[in-house]
Amino acid sequence: MPYVKVTVQEEFPRVFITRRVVKDGARYFGPYTNVTAVHESLRLLRRLFPLRTCRTLQDRPCLEYHIKRCLAPCVGKISREDYAVFIRAVLLFLEGRTEDVEKELTFRMKRAAEAYHFELAARLRDQLAAVKKIAEKQNIVTGAGDQDAIGLARSALGACVQVFFIRSGKMVGREHFLLQGDEDESDAALLTAFLQQYYHQAAFLPHEVLLPRDVEETPLLEAWLSERKQARVHLVVPQRGTKHDLVLMAAGNAEKFLADEETRRAQTDAQTTGAVEELGHLLGLKKAPNRMECFDISHIQGAETVASMVVFEGGRPKKSDYRRFKIRSTEGKPDDFLSMREVTQRRYGDLPEEELPDLIVIDGGKGQLSSALEIIRGAGHADVPVVGLAKQFELVFREGESDPVVLPRHSQALYLIERIRDEAHRFAITYHRKLRGKRNLVSILDHIVGIGPARRKALWSAFGSLAKIKGASVEELAAVSGMNRPAAEAVYHFFAAQREWKGETAHENH
Repeated sequence: MPYVKVTVQEEFPRVFITRRVVKDGARYFGPYTNVTAVHESLRLLRRLFPLRTCRTLQDRPCLEYHIKRCLAPCVGKISREDYAVFIRAVLLFLEGRTEDVEKELTFRMKRAAEAYHFELAARLRDQLAAVKKIAEKQNIVTGAGDQDAIGLARSALGACVQVFFIRSGKMVGREHFLLQGDEDESDAALLTAFLQQYYHQAAFLPHEVLLPRDVEETPLLEAWLSERKQARVHLVVPQRGTKHDLVLMAAGNAEKFLADEETRRAQTDAQTTGAVEELGHLLGLKKAPNRMECFDISHIQGAETVASMVVFEGGRPKKSDYRRFKIRSTEGKPDDFLSMREVTQRRYGDLPEEELPDLIVIDGGKGQLSSALEIIRGAGHADVPVVGLAKQFELVFREGESDPVVLPRHSQALYLIERIRDEAHRFAITYHRKLRGKRNLVSILDHIVGIGPARRKALWSAFGSLAKIKGASVEELAAVSGMNRPAAEAVYHFFAAQREWKGETAHENH
């Protein structure tokens, strides 16, 4: 599970996500089960406090500084003392102590205004407004103190533990944990095991843990938690009041999660294994097509013709088995039928019978289906089902039948065949664009003095697209392996002149 790490042991600390907790002097917060929420929190922190993200300090400001996402401590744009103020605010924020953050920002904003540093004061004002907006969403639930409120619910799926994090009397977050245990295991034993596992790796321990019921060996657990925190930790089973309500609310959230998870799994089963069985029945196959391979062709007027093969197993994409093909037989002249013959020959020409899929789907109508069948049957694969999928209405053409199969609207079989077709199309288009981008890059960079095949290849490897090369600074271009400052300036000025020329042309036309 992920943690948020603050490298307070460094001269200019960083804040990032990690999955390893080591004794290196850094501060850790977590663990968290909701990775998306952790990334969102980190993005918010970086907007509020523009801290460095580079692993090692550079000898010149990077792009992050120029777009105002870093204060460039590497070149002395901010002092160690001022940087430490931001780090202190980050730590308070992660601890849920937003009131202390507000006080700190307010004090620094007033001090900056009094010293006529109005730009700094304005930035601090914006940070203060953002922190206050966050604080408004954190409800005050208890008088004060740090607590974890734990709720427990059980169903056929297993047990769910919900933890509410209360810091300085405010609800600052929540996490759920789905546990798989013995059905005969008691709630007390389950909670005991959870507490041991969770707080063994938790980076922060509260002073009080609110529980729905007594657990086994409470004094021993309290002693262990207190030793880990180096301060007294109490395990409490509240019987009434706000704390009791918190535990009940956590249990209610755990029950809701289990119910939602059951619904989600039922929907997933219907969309995957259920859809596979339904498709096999509608197409009249001897067995459900557990493994399906789908092909699509992509080109622009015959240029850079490519084919994609996507694989679905059990109704789910198996991306490790995806393949892409650069078609050689039709370069310069569009011929989807010949392209389909080439790709099916390359895939199935020498394929052993035991490695064949349960169903081959050709993205195209009768013509492309016939081209594929000519190769597949010619290779001796007489039994594997092959169908063609019409481009517009998801009509499925079967071998030897003139009338297509019309899959029922809103059926899971239809949705599955659409997902396969769309994924094959996406994969083919992505490869086609990549090849076209490489070709365009070669032709454009050929006009720049000092850029030969080696540097052209290095630029492509470093940036991946022409748009990113156009938008790169001289420093970023010069940092590419094999480049130097004069070559980087040549590339930069070449595209700058292009932009200037286009701007003048647009102005004249206007």
